[in-house]
Amino acid sequence: MLRPDRMSRVSVTGTKRVMVDVIESLYELNLVDLVDYDGAWEGFDPGDPIDPAEEASERLVTVRSIESILGVDDGLDASATNVTDEDIEAELADVRAEVNALDDRRNELREALRDVEDAIASAAPFVDVGIDLDLLSGYDSLAVRVGEGDAEAVSRALEEADGVDAFEVFDGDGAVAAFVHPADEDAVDEALVGVGLATVEVPDAEGAPEEYLASLEAEREGIESELADVQDEIESLKEDAARFLLAAEQRLTTEVQKAEAPLRFATTRNAFLAEGWIPSDRYGELVDAVESAAGDHAEVEELERVGYSEEGVPEHSEAATDGGTEMAMNEVGPPVIQDNPAATQPFELLVRTISRPRYSELDPTLFVFLTFPTFFGFMIGDLGYGFFYTLVGYLVFSRTDSPGLKSLGGVAIWSGIFTMVFGILYGEIFGLHVLGDVLWGGHPPLEKGLEVLDFALLWLFVAMIVGLLHVGTGYVLGFVNDLQKSPRVAVLEKGSWLMLMFGVWVWILSTHLAGRKPDFIFSILNTGPEAVFPLGFSGFSPVVGQVALVVAVVGLLLMVYGEYTHVGGLAVIIGPLESLNVLVNVLSYARITAVLLAKAGMAFVVNLLFFGVYEHDGATHFMISETPEHVAAQYGAEAIAFPGLVHGGVAAIVGGLLILVIGHAVVWSLGITSAGLQAIRLEYVEFFQKFYEGGGEPYTPFGYRRT
Repeated sequence: MLRPDRMSRVSVTGTKRVMVDVIESLYELNLVDLVDYDGAWEGFDPGDPIDPAEEASERLVTVRSIESILGVDDGLDASATNVTDEDIEAELADVRAEVNALDDRRNELREALRDVEDAIASAAPFVDVGIDLDLLSGYDSLAVRVGEGDAEAVSRALEEADGVDAFEVFDGDGAVAAFVHPADEDAVDEALVGVGLATVEVPDAEGAPEEYLASLEAEREGIESELADVQDEIESLKEDAARFLLAAEQRLTTEVQKAEAPLRFATTRNAFLAEGWIPSDRYGELVDAVESAAGDHAEVEELERVGYSEEGVPEHSEAATDGGTEMAMNEVGPPVIQDNPAATQPFELLVRTISRPRYSELDPTLFVFLTFPTFFGFMIGDLGYGFFYTLVGYLVFSRTDSPGLKSLGGVAIWSGIFTMVFGILYGEIFGLHVLGDVLWGGHPPLEKGLEVLDFALLWLFVAMIVGLLHVGTGYVLGFVNDLQKSPRVAVLEKGSWLMLMFGVWVWILSTHLAGRKPDFIFSILNTGPEAVFPLGFSGFSPVVGQVALVVAVVGLLLMVYGEYTHVGGLAVIIGPLESLNVLVNVLSYARITAVLLAKAGMAFVVNLLFFGVYEHDGATHFMISETPEHVAAQYGAEAIAFPGLVHGGVAAIVGGLLILVIGHAVVWSLGITSAGLQAIRLEYVEFFQKFYEGGGEPYTPFGYRRT
């Protein structure tokens, strides 16, 4: 669970005459994560592809090209469609010809449509000017310019220009037509270069520009209609051919992968050798499959069963001494198969977002499963919100095929469940205390702290303790990882930080120099009137605090020494500065309390605006079953903080309902972006950085699972 599946490096050797049979068996087994031969062995060369590789590759490219043209969804279920090589040979050419013809016609129509739309856009100035198109061209002694610009600026420029004897400018509400004599094109262009006239070419047409524009629009409609017909034909062909194409793609992919497999082998004239990684407990399956396919002409050997230490990850490791090769085919270490219970597997996504665990380090998925939904649920803590988180998570999990979305759905389900659990303990549903009145007689075991300040202080205290334990767990996991290198490294790299952090925080929680520390640390869990839970904790004794300081100093010295061995004399400066992280990292968990109070406050405001609120006996109450008049009669009008929109007129009630629904939807949504992001930040920054590096390679066995 905290370690990936144990992996073994195996080899398969045999004569070339059974190589195809062995490849078939390995492919069907879908077990061996093959490694590529790196060419380092004398006398061995990478193998050659099996004969049909080039032909299958060409067909596969064709199929994928057709799928792209048709827009075939690769999520379509083609499991019931079986195709043979004969089917592919017979049908693929016809489908390709039909698709290419339709695609060419579609491209032609799209190009024609672009040209017509450009012409329509260019016709606007001619319509604005209002001069027949045949009067704008065909002159020997006149130069004509039509475009969009300032008619007065054009007139001034032509009047001041050399080489212009006469001109006339027509103003068409932003469009300009200029007739210039003599017809010196260069002189006209030079005169107009600075006036910002965006000229357009006069179309080869006659008559009123409005008629020309109408003909263009009619032509556009015709092209669009024909384009729609072609698109319909493509969609029809897509429906007919989609399953055939997907089934063909799967079959051809299989053929190509098997045909190109020898490229990864080490071969001689008469023999081949393949290496790869398999889960150690499945070695027997591999032996049985190869023996069944090749009999005595091929042999399987377990070269090594890799341990979890850094030294266990091979780099050209020596193989077994009973006939195996002396060196590995490649330096690639074992791939990683995360081995977690089904309930925790959705949280592998959150881990792999950073990186897949290395084979030699602990997998933090279980710890993320235990802490992320707890943090999230504690910060939101509402039965109503939690129900909808769970519902949305279930819908995503059950109605999508994407592994990533399924994992997100699973995370949402667990986060919603914990939100509902804490909502019951807080006695809240959509920010209302109705649940607390029903289940707990008005006194739920937990309060969020909006009304009872002591609870807010308690949650601040609890957040610090949770942070201490969470960060401490990260250091412990890092200590375990570093033990694989050496006990000395583990003590200097992680043990020193553990000593420093717990030493500092035990001293903070001790009564040594208590007058300089916040009072609530010693009262919130004590037995006095300020205690929320009277557990009798009034702080550790001064002696314990002093011993903790000594431990912290020793930890600091070990940490500085460890840094010194890495960065030299700079550790004298860097070490003490970095040591402040033992305070900063733990104090960062105060964000849990901050989000808790913020979300509770937002829900409170939404309910206040709709139901109204009054104060009585030092507590606030929503006017759910009371009216403002009834409250004023019992406790006085001054007790009413806000009368509530629901108690107003029809317009107020309608507006109040909008505020109630939209407001809670906003609070629910912000729960994801605030509680969710803050919880994942604590995992990634405060927790992961203490032990987690990542960088593991995924396990990708040779084989193809038909979908």
